Amino acid sequence: MNTESRILCKALQGRIMSAEQAASLVSSGVNVGMSGFTGSGYPKEVPTALAKRIEDANRAGEKFRIGVWTGASTAPELDGALAKADGVEMRLPYQSDPTCRKRINAGEMEYLDIHLSHVAQFVWFGFLGKLDIALVEVTGILEDGRLIPSSSVGNNKTWLDQADKVILEVNSWQSPRLEGMHDIYYGTNRPPHRQPIPIVRPQDRIGDLYLRCDPDKIIAVVETNSPDRNSAFSAPDENSQRIAGHIIEFLEHEVKKGRLPKELLPLQSGVGNIANAVMAGLNKGPFDNLTAYTEVVQDGMLEMIRSGKLISASATAFSLSDSALEELNNNIDIYREKIILRPQEISNHPEVIRRLGVIAMNGMIEADIYGNVNSTHVMGSSIMNGIGGSGDFARNGYLSIFMTPSQAKNGQISCIVPMTSHIDHTEHDVQILVTEQGLADLRGLSPNQRAKVIIENCAHPHFKPALEDYHKRAFDHSIGKHTPHLLDEALSWHQRFLNVGHM
Repeated sequence: MNTESRILCKALQGRIMSAEQAASLVSSGVNVGMSGFTGSGYPKEVPTALAKRIEDANRAGEKFRIGVWTGASTAPELDGALAKADGVEMRLPYQSDPTCRKRINAGEMEYLDIHLSHVAQFVWFGFLGKLDIALVEVTGILEDGRLIPSSSVGNNKTWLDQADKVILEVNSWQSPRLEGMHDIYYGTNRPPHRQPIPIVRPQDRIGDLYLRCDPDKIIAVVETNSPDRNSAFSAPDENSQRIAGHIIEFLEHEVKKGRLPKELLPLQSGVGNIANAVMAGLNKGPFDNLTAYTEVVQDGMLEMIRSGKLISASATAFSLSDSALEELNNNIDIYREKIILRPQEISNHPEVIRRLGVIAMNGMIEADIYGNVNSTHVMGSSIMNGIGGSGDFARNGYLSIFMTPSQAKNGQISCIVPMTSHIDHTEHDVQILVTEQGLADLRGLSPNQRAKVIIENCAHPHFKPALEDYHKRAFDHSIGKHTPHLLDEALSWHQRFLNVGHM
């Protein structure tokens, strides 16, 4: 690899070393803030080398574990490798790796699932303890030591500021033309000295193009040439298309009622096939000059920018298929003018989300008949992934929409239940529920009114009679009539229709 092509700071060229050498600088018991968000911009080689070192230490009877903090989910080379080596003591704030999930649910790994907007400020406030090392992928290092961010920003600004020591992976696989796409805001302070964040439109730029780091803290620079974990998205199936259709019909109705402008309000969309189906529907829909203020730019948003439907998108990371990544790189000069990548403390900032009036659309595992939503747990105790940023947007968005197919496990489980086995988003933060069966607008409704609308519009016909019967008997026999429940039946609902194994 040509050192001069990506590492232009002469003072740092003397700190170039192998991944194995860099991994040897990480001690057991430290907390490491690593880059990465939804499989983009994460360090590829040092975590793998560190996992090998941990395996060797554990085989020798020397327990070796670290705390792993990231932006969000990463990839097998990071989460998977370290979890397989049993090298993670505490993981935060979000994960999606199968091995990691298995260890968490077996009680072998501690996991702190928190709102993504909280992570950076919790570190600054000292709530999470000391951050010892930052391990961050960048696209390049300029002559003066400024860092060109990679395909995600996440919490990298905070990691570089707060860590005692820094290890950089300079990944020449990342397009050098990412330079100029980022907006790194350095204006935040601790209370009581905080100032307003000057974003009034999703496309506003308020910060720097580069990350800053004290060169004296950088103890290693590792050259890599490794791809991000790109995720292929399935073509929208019938259920996803129907969910998208219900949402677009609802948005059209809101425009006609004067509750939304004709260009809507900034869009936020969670990750996944349903979210991409909604974007595909909007791309063919009646709305023009759309904007996005979200966490992740997926294939669907890239297609909307290409078609001209979406005029700007603000996020903290990419999550693209191979074909979409090729499209991005082939036309990056165009996309660089339309896409802004920010730190997640800004992309997910509650005050900015509320001021912009974001339309929040997120997936869920299940919702109950009163509008409480479970996004994270199976059977109340087994974590799937994490709350991510859905709570940041649901609580603060102009509209809070949650969507899922009405049933799961080949029709054996209803995703509309009497009482959720775990609550991530209370009924107070949920305005709209959508399944392929229909859409329930819960605004202005009491709990009993919500129950009737949710069962009628969102439940699958196979489960609707049982839900209606439950609500009627709960109203007749429960002590209170405001949010009536028969607790024994509500808590056993999941086991009545399917013997669900723990994840």
